[in-house]
Amino acid sequence: MSTRPDLRLLELLVALAEAGSLSGAGRAMGMAQPNVSRALSRLERQLSVQLVTRTPGGSSLTPEGVVVLEWARAALDAVDRVVIGAKSLAAQQDTSLHVAASLTVAEYLAPSWLSRLRRARPDVRVSLAVSNSDLVLEQVISGAVDLGFVEAPTVPRTVSSRVVARDELIVVVGPTHPWATRLDPVGPNELAATDLVMRESGSGTRQTLERALRVTGVEVGDTHLELASTAAVKSAAATGDTPAVLSQLAVATELGSGSLVRVPVEGLRLGRRLRAVWPAGMPLGGVAAELVRLAAEAPPAHPEIALAWSSLGADPGVSARR
Repeated sequence: MSTRPDLRLLELLVALAEAGSLSGAGRAMGMAQPNVSRALSRLERQLSVQLVTRTPGGSSLTPEGVVVLEWARAALDAVDRVVIGAKSLAAQQDTSLHVAASLTVAEYLAPSWLSRLRRARPDVRVSLAVSNSDLVLEQVISGAVDLGFVEAPTVPRTVSSRVVARDELIVVVGPTHPWATRLDPVGPNELAATDLVMRESGSGTRQTLERALRVTGVEVGDTHLELASTAAVKSAAATGDTPAVLSQLAVATELGSGSLVRVPVEGLRLGRRLRAVWPAGMPLGGVAAELVRLAAEAPPAHPEIALAWSSLGADPGVSARR
């Protein structure tokens, strides 16, 4: 297997041809003349061909050296194209950002975050894909997106994460449901035994509820109505006789209008952290880091959520996990 010559040796050969002398090539390359001669000899050994004719009157390229010179120029031009192209790609990456977010984040938080990013970086183009937390994590791990936001209670070790916001799940029913006027709180056992309208498996909202119930020693029961969007769950709860457990962010408007009623709950910790996620081991920089910072610094979307976390003694700041 032949040894590939150092690019600097090819640059030296080109410098010799352009300067017409070893001393001139040395000045162009910042090398002493004896070092130029030794370097060219090394290149000749590597290529197994004489490139330079050395005489007391000076040095010139051999016919073989002229041919190799053209190849060297072509090789150096190709390397320049690689460098320029890579810099162009890096510049494109820094002015575009592909984001995936789970439904609650995408619908109720991400628009304001992206608006703030747009004001700070009007040159950046952002695309936002919306799916459940499990699918967002898959997209991040596969590299399909640069950054993800999830509402799942835990994230795998294959991603790095930072808490950017907090949320609280609540139980809601339609105004005609018997629970709409009850004063005594619903406990974990009663909630688990109730036929709830639920988000699909893989949803961060569903995972948070199931995890909170397991902590109390109970498992959520079977559901006869499983829907893939928050809007559909809200509509089913408002018009039917089935309770739902949803983000407080998602039902603020309906609670205000009275189309949904909040049911008191005891014995369950339904607060959750919303996280930015990116591939483990990869430094977060550029536009992605800026968006995460803006999200973490944004005021709480719902004041009652911040109050609930404060009452639980939760750290109001953000945290990082790798």
